[in-house]
Amino acid sequence: MKTADTPVAAVKPDSQRGWVDYCGVLSRWLLGALFVYMGLSKALHPEAFLKLLRQYDLTTQPVVLNTIASCLPWFEVFCGLMLLAGVAVRGTALLLVLMLVPFTAVVLHRALGVANLQHIAFCAVRFDCGCGGGEVLICRKLVENTFLILLSLALVRGFGRPLSARFALFQRAR
Repeated sequence: MKTADTPVAAVKPDSQRGWVDYCGVLSRWLLGALFVYMGLSKALHPEAFLKLLRQYDLTTQPVVLNTIASCLPWFEVFCGLMLLAGVAVRGTALLLVLMLVPFTAVVLHRALGVANLQHIAFCAVRFDCGCGGGEVLICRKLVENTFLILLSLALVRGFGRPLSARFALFQRAR
């Protein structure tokens, strides 16, 4: 409801706000389900994920690689479950952005190296990036990751609050 202190531009019609809220909830559920799936696909096959991690040449320390291979999949599952439940949505989405941005940069770097080494077009490069989906075309993977980053940033911004645990449990009586 508009009050005398509320600027006209700050008032959104209920139908527009409801549509945005439902898109935010669907985004939250999509990201949550995707990260649970991707995390479990890596967690159930840790040796395969470790082999993929070695291809990126991030570090030569076996302890660091083993720690990443054993912890990262379960952390992805945890973040996915947090999003599905609607617990700490903004913080979880920020963690996803902090994981997706460097991962996307590493995939881009590796794809550029493969394209240069094999003398093929960049969008023709295919390899298993370690995301849990098998071998992918890199251009498609970069677009997908950009979309996931944008969805995560929308959640960081505050979309997707309806049907979340915090707002369902602690909502003021109206």
